[in-house]
Amino acid sequence: MSTPFAFDTEFDADGSVVRESAWKPAKRSYLPAEVDALVAHAKLEARQQALAEIENIRAMALTNIAQGVAAAMPSLRGVAQAHREQSADLALAAARAIGGAALERFPQAPLRAALEALAQEIDASPRLVVRAEALDDEGRAQIERACADSGFTGVVAFRDEPGMGTAAFQLEWADGRADHDPAGSAQRVAEALTAALAAEAGHAEPPINSARSDF
Repeated sequence: MSTPFAFDTEFDADGSVVRESAWKPAKRSYLPAEVDALVAHAKLEARQQALAEIENIRAMALTNIAQGVAAAMPSLRGVAQAHREQSADLALAAARAIGGAALERFPQAPLRAALEALAQEIDASPRLVVRAEALDDEGRAQIERACADSGFTGVVAFRDEPGMGTAAFQLEWADGRADHDPAGSAQRVAEALTAALAAEAGHAEPPINSARSDF
């Protein structure tokens, strides 16, 4: 039902207006300045709405990125840990190859270095026992010269110990003993490196991984 006319203005008994009507006639024409103002206002509203939509899209994109990164982190940590372990294995293999070749060529070098380091401790001892595997006459002569060069003037006695391995030795004197086992040292280095890698991965205990290469 239409209402062609709405008389909502209220008057009192003497004809005075108590409440003005809220009805206003629709504006049929606008001045150029008014048109420009309306257009500018519409543009401002459209821009604000577009910026709000862009901000919502950006927030959603950042949320999706954060969720994707969080989901990928376990895999990325696994890849990084595998890379560290593979790099460590490669470094150990290279060190084993280089060290093995050096010991094959200069098997008495570690023993001579030990004699130089222990010169003051063995100097007063009357006898030095050298235990090693398959020392030939040339090797024994080299050790005797190394003892003399370090200042040792006592008797050098040699004991053949099968199974000790290349460049492994034991030194015994009156009040001390020293030994060197390249294979054992390499094993300890590999174990320490494995423990360090496990600590980086956040494990409380180093994992036992039989697939890892050891010396």
